[in-house]
Amino acid sequence: MAANGMISASQASWLRSSYSGAHLRRLPPSSVGFISLSSSSSSSAGKISQSRRVFSPEQEAAGGGGLTYKDAGVDIDAGTALVDKIKAMAPEIGSFGVIVHDEILGGKYVCLVHGTDGVGTKLKLAFETGIHDTIGIDLVAMNVNDIVTCGAKPLSLQDYFATGRLDVDIAVKVIQGIRDGCQQSGCSCKLSGGETAEMPGLYKHGEYDLGGSAVGAVKKDSIIDGKNIVLGDVIIGLPSSGVHSNGFSLVRRVLADAGVSLKDQLPGGEGITFGEALMVPTVIYVKQVLDLISKGGVKGVAHITGGGFTENIRRVFPKGLGADIYKDSWEVPCIFKWIQKAGRVEEAEMRRTFNLGIEMVLVVSPEASQRILEEDRNVYRIGEVVSSHDGVAYV
Repeated sequence: MAANGMISASQASWLRSSYSGAHLRRLPPSSVGFISLSSSSSSSAGKISQSRRVFSPEQEAAGGGGLTYKDAGVDIDAGTALVDKIKAMAPEIGSFGVIVHDEILGGKYVCLVHGTDGVGTKLKLAFETGIHDTIGIDLVAMNVNDIVTCGAKPLSLQDYFATGRLDVDIAVKVIQGIRDGCQQSGCSCKLSGGETAEMPGLYKHGEYDLGGSAVGAVKKDSIIDGKNIVLGDVIIGLPSSGVHSNGFSLVRRVLADAGVSLKDQLPGGEGITFGEALMVPTVIYVKQVLDLISKGGVKGVAHITGGGFTENIRRVFPKGLGADIYKDSWEVPCIFKWIQKAGRVEEAEMRRTFNLGIEMVLVVSPEASQRILEEDRNVYRIGEVVSSHDGVAYV
């Protein structure tokens, strides 16, 4: 899973030349000819289903005196208010990926799906640990894991790398990680280009920001949208490898308050340090999810990122349906247990901030659930679809 950062001489030459200059667009000669599409609702070209996500929307109230995401500097209520206001302007917003319908493309059968995301303040840990060759995998994962929830196969990814002063060696490692992530996403996903911005004075020395945008495709009659979810369907969880790329503002606050170094051993971590545990790259689920979809019975897919379980699972259900999540149906990784204990973080706050060991959630028919659980022992039955107006309950 982890990238070792090793590249050939020819790759290094291309990457170095691509970064020579203060503000360069990285587009190889064979770059894919995608164009920007307006999302204006008045456009006559067609319809665009938009996606908008803030990092940590809040639907539950956390009691007690433990740390919250807001204490760490992320205002959850403000994020929720922003989404509500944007939805009033563009009611179609809400899915994980942006579906560009066939009227725009001029075809009858295929839709494009767009996604855009970054890796948040996990970057701060990359700066502190000096681990730069896997952060690009995180970037790819956050984008392609979003668009695969619609059933889309990723085709292209572009990145945005911004820094105050360009360090070519670090940039090479980051971009190599992005290439590795594209390879993990399948042979059809290519790093088709991107942009490097050197902006003196905007970033601290040795720091950078990273964003990306992915494009995928899905047959119109194969879109996964949750509309046919019914009472009694089963909820399947695909395990994460750790914290992945969300909640790091709270993670960093807990580490600071506890006086813990990234070089310290993680309790229960079988000899790994906090830095090693936290920098494990986000799992890319594209191949696994597309394989499960191809076998039938998958009705909805949720990517458990900003907002944790509480916010993201509810996004896939039709009105009037929700989820009962079985609290003890999977093993929660020790890093989350440490965060909760060291930060005295309430259970509700953990559920709306972190993946807690499950990064992808599939809503499937009872028949499909039996097949999936028999074929793959590394997945979990974590809940069921119930009649609900509250979205998610933990039982």
